[in-house]
Amino acid sequence: MQVMAQAQAQGSLLLNEPMTRYNSWRVGGKADRLYIPSSLDDLSVFLQSVDANEPVHFVGLGSNLLVRDAGVRGTVVALHNALNILQMEGNLVYADAGVTCAKLARFTAKQGKQGGEFWAGIPGTVGGALAMNAGCHGGETWDSVQRVLTIDAKGMVHERDAAEFVATYRHVAMPEAKEWFVGAWFELPAGDAEESEQKIKALLAKRLATQPLICLMQAQPSAIQKEIMRHVWLRLVA
Repeated sequence: MQVMAQAQAQGSLLLNEPMTRYNSWRVGGKADRLYIPSSLDDLSVFLQSVDANEPVHFVGLGSNLLVRDAGVRGTVVALHNALNILQMEGNLVYADAGVTCAKLARFTAKQGKQGGEFWAGIPGTVGGALAMNAGCHGGETWDSVQRVLTIDAKGMVHERDAAEFVATYRHVAMPEAKEWFVGAWFELPAGDAEESEQKIKALLAKRLATQPLICLMQAQPSAIQKEIMRHVWLRLVA
């Protein structure tokens, strides 16, 4: 692994970085470049330096990610433990894209907000949950999204209303190409903190009992996805 110093950006730029460190399956080759930003402003500065023709990929926890052995061309931006602001802003909950869904669930419960308990059962980050409308136990991420922050390939940050997006089952249509989620404001009704915390415990117990392995594919996988799962399983048990 090599580390390249940045003249302006303050994050970490890693060359030929093994992607095994950035996904739950611990598989895959190397990324040409991997960047870990120190802040949203830093990410903006970094993206301004990236060639317009270079592929850019964003990852969170990597729990729903398979990386091929040949690796990833272009630049991977890792947000987990990088963009991690989580706070109340008036009556809204604001969370950066790198915040884990489990942490968001616990935070909303402690703030006396109800309806976000299901996030405790999602093994990913807010960014990933926004990108795929993650959900479980009857709840979906975009049910409570009020507005979001996105960043484009030129490093420009945009604040967009939820109405600009079309969220369906495990898919969200973006209004603009080459934009990625970096944060969101959630509007949740008032509830009882203790009741929400007990609900989280019950949901986690149910998930552990019924889904001991993390969810990798959609509910009705295609033939190609089934073949991928077969190869992954063979590799895991080999």
